[in-house]
Amino acid sequence: MKTELEVPLSSRLALYVAMAVTLIYSFFPVYWMLVTSVRDPKVLYNQVSLIPGPFSLESYETLLAATDYPTWFTNSVVVASVTVVITLIFSVLIAYAVTRLHLRGKTAIIGSMLLAYMFPPLLVAIPLYTIFAQIGLANTHFALILSHCTITLPLGVWLLWGFFKQLPIDVEQAAMVDGCSRLGAFFRVVLPLSLPGVTTVAIFSFLLSWTDYTFALVMIDSDDQKTLPVGLETMTGQYELRDGELMAGSTLIALPLLILFIFLNRYFIHGLAAGAVKR
Repeated sequence: MKTELEVPLSSRLALYVAMAVTLIYSFFPVYWMLVTSVRDPKVLYNQVSLIPGPFSLESYETLLAATDYPTWFTNSVVVASVTVVITLIFSVLIAYAVTRLHLRGKTAIIGSMLLAYMFPPLLVAIPLYTIFAQIGLANTHFALILSHCTITLPLGVWLLWGFFKQLPIDVEQAAMVDGCSRLGAFFRVVLPLSLPGVTTVAIFSFLLSWTDYTFALVMIDSDDQKTLPVGLETMTGQYELRDGELMAGSTLIALPLLILFIFLNRYFIHGLAAGAVKR
C-alpha cells in the first residue's frame, strides 16, 4: 500500500528549478562577498568576473593592519555576549513564571512582549538615547547592550513561552515529590529539557546584537567604542572605494555566525519546531 502521493515528473522538475533559483539567489551575495575579499585589489575594478582569482589576502592584511577592526571586533564580542547572557537570564525567568505560576495578567505580559518586538529599532533608539544621555550612559557599551535587550528580550520570552508550555508539568512535579524544591526542579529537570529552546534564544540574541547597525549608530559616537557594522561603515568615503576591505570585514563578521549554526543547528531547529507547535 502506497503511503506517499505520486508527484508528476513535470511538478518535480518545477520544484527543483524553483529550489535551484532560490538557492542561487540567496547564496550569490555571500559568494560575491567571499570572491571579492580574496581577489587581488589591483584587478578588483578592471576585471569583473564571477570566477575567483587572482587570489590575494591583501584586503585582509590591510583591514587588520590599517583600521581599528580588531577593536571593533572585540567590542562586538563583548556587547553580543553580554546581551545574550542578560536575555537568557530574564527570558527564562519570565517565560517560566508565566507558564508555571498563577499570575494575573499573564496574557497581557506575553502580548506586551510581542508588541514591544514589533516596534522598529529606529523608533526605539531615539527615545532611548535621550534617556541614556540624561542619566550619563550615552556613548557606552552598557547603553548599547540595554538597547539590544529591548529587541532580544521580548523575542526570547515569546519563544521560551511556547517551548515551556510543551514541557509536561508531571516530570517537574515528580521531582518535587522526590524532595526537590521548585527551584531545584527547575535547574535539574526543566532547564536541561529546555536546552534546545534556550539555545535558539541564544543564537537569535547573538545574531541580532552582532549584526545590529541602527542602535550602534545612534548610541555610540567615539571610534574606540564602535562595533563591527558601524566601524565598517566608516571605511567608506566620498572619493574612496575600499570594496576589498569591506568584503573582507563582512566575511569576518559572518564567520562567527556560520560557526554557531554549524555546531548548534540541531538545537536551533528543534527549538524553533518546539516553539512553533499549536498551543
